[in-house]
Amino acid sequence: MEGDKCPNATEICKLAVDELFEFRNKYFINNSVDKADQKAGEIQERMMETIAKIDSVKDEIKDRSMYFMLRGKALNVSTEYNNESYEHLAKAVKLDPKLVDAWNELGECYWKKGEIKSAMNCFTGAVNQSKNKVSLRNLSMVLRQLSTSDTESKLKNIQESVEKAREAVNLDPKDGISWYVLGNAFLALFFAAGQGPQFLKQSMSAYIQADNDPLAKYTADLHYNRAVAYRYEEMFEKSLEGFHRAYTLDPSWEEAASKLKDLHNYLTSISQLVQSKGKMKPKKLHQIKSAFKPSDLGVYGGGSYTGHTGSKLALEPVAFAQLVDGSNPNKVVVGKVVCSITHSEPVPFTFCLVDKELKCLAVTVYNIAPGYGFIIGDSVAIAEPLLLSQKFTFNQGEYEFQSIRVCTPMLLVVNGRKLGVDKQAPSVLSVQSVND
Repeated sequence: MEGDKCPNATEICKLAVDELFEFRNKYFINNSVDKADQKAGEIQERMMETIAKIDSVKDEIKDRSMYFMLRGKALNVSTEYNNESYEHLAKAVKLDPKLVDAWNELGECYWKKGEIKSAMNCFTGAVNQSKNKVSLRNLSMVLRQLSTSDTESKLKNIQESVEKAREAVNLDPKDGISWYVLGNAFLALFFAAGQGPQFLKQSMSAYIQADNDPLAKYTADLHYNRAVAYRYEEMFEKSLEGFHRAYTLDPSWEEAASKLKDLHNYLTSISQLVQSKGKMKPKKLHQIKSAFKPSDLGVYGGGSYTGHTGSKLALEPVAFAQLVDGSNPNKVVVGKVVCSITHSEPVPFTFCLVDKELKCLAVTVYNIAPGYGFIIGDSVAIAEPLLLSQKFTFNQGEYEFQSIRVCTPMLLVVNGRKLGVDKQAPSVLSVQSVND
């Protein structure tokens, strides 16, 4: 009789812990997002009920490693570090080093404490016992958070991060959380490896796969990080929607609310400054209009330009009004800087230009070296400009402007001189989650 009690008690506790995590993971599948501010409290209440159930049968659980693992895992259900959970899980892996769940949960404890290397050791230990998607995707995230002394090591870690996430996806192609982690890894690689467009495309594809899984779809992190990517792509309406969704799903996430507010302020500033031509007075605008000269085009003058590949490009000077949305091959525009636009993000450098006809556009320059910028009155020529048009409303905010996106300052001619590689610097993207 006594022997029958042990497995029964263990199974009861396993089921209780599984139900606790299912309640957390499926909260928004079973509840309206209007209850987002109640989620943490309800999870805490369920956690206490689960702990009480485990404690009520703890003397019947003869496998002490399993007892410590189950109790430690239940205490680890929230996003906050719990020292009692850490102590239980440390005892569990010491008593039975083959407990993969205990290694994974202990790794998350270290992660919450900010001890990234210790977390990585735990996830590596779990994979060594059994290759599993949870350990692999957690390894993918910690690899991107490891401190490095040089960019080469950072790039190597990110490349390995992609591979770990891919392994997790291959183990279970229907798991949206693994797809989401893969999307983050590709996004980090996009910025670390020369901003190859294929990495951004792969990132967006992974996010789409993640969005097909209800569990991942209601993850605030997914919407936040995809919103960061949308902002970089200057798909601003989708970016605002993403930050808003992230904050709606997790009202305690101040960073999501801050990003939403910052982007609104940035877009509002662009809209107002483009419309007001940088708030320039008519007399000053007349002076700028009369200051244009042929030499402003620099190497882009003369009807053609020899690119870095050695091939010649035919270039026709045109006014801003002659540009079309999207790419404008074989065209070149020149304008005068009327203002710069400050915002919370280091990327992109944003300013407003007017052309001879005094039409005003915003210009966003990526990969610009820290400390470098443009001042009012500078002439700026842009070959084959990429024109983007924004016109939408979001949460009572109205945004309308046109802009030219410049991927590198090396494509610009400023005051008649083409900018060199010394004016270029790589962009840095912050990919975040509760643990990532």
